[in-house]
Amino acid sequence: MNIAPVKTPVVAKKMFPNYVWDIATTKKELYLTFDDGPTPNITNFTLETLKEYDAKATFFCIGSNVEKHPDIFNGIIQDGHTIGNHTQNHVKGWKTKTKDYLAEVENTQNIIKTYSENTLTSTTKLFRPPYGQITPKQGRKLITLGYKIIMWDVISFDWEQELSEVKCLENVISKSKQGSIIVFHDSVKASKNMMYTLPKVLEFFSKKGYVFKSLA
Repeated sequence: MNIAPVKTPVVAKKMFPNYVWDIATTKKELYLTFDDGPTPNITNFTLETLKEYDAKATFFCIGSNVEKHPDIFNGIIQDGHTIGNHTQNHVKGWKTKTKDYLAEVENTQNIIKTYSENTLTSTTKLFRPPYGQITPKQGRKLITLGYKIIMWDVISFDWEQELSEVKCLENVISKSKQGSIIVFHDSVKASKNMMYTLPKVLEFFSKKGYVFKSLA
């Protein structure tokens, strides 16, 4: 089991104030994010589920997956969601040289631009580091290049195979608050927990008057 916390500690946010961890708001707003897609069937399920609740989200896409599934990628855009960059091959920043890491990000940004049918999407420069791993140098370089580095306030651990669907749901419902950025994955590995949890999260918070917004 992963020992990282479901809720990002305040001290971590203060250590890296140039990264986006949550959105300051007094409104009932939540920010759902999905990493690792686009993935056949799973991303489509995610889009249909979001549509039922008129919810918008942000999808941090892997460049190689965009190349494989451009139709699903553009389906995300057509539904009015925001696209983010998640590197070309889901690399670990702590184990990757800065120049190679930057190349992964820039290659993915070019792929997003090439395959996007919406010019606005190609100019959006949101980035989430795979595994949350990014060195201070990598972060500084990306910010200089105009990227906004998006981390999270709550992580569902939906990919964790030993985690039950009920616990995954509890992770999100018990820790989310106004302005929380929440991490899910539209991947095969996370599909069991994510597909159980997402509809219930949308229903639970919708009944409490929350809306679900994409990042900008």
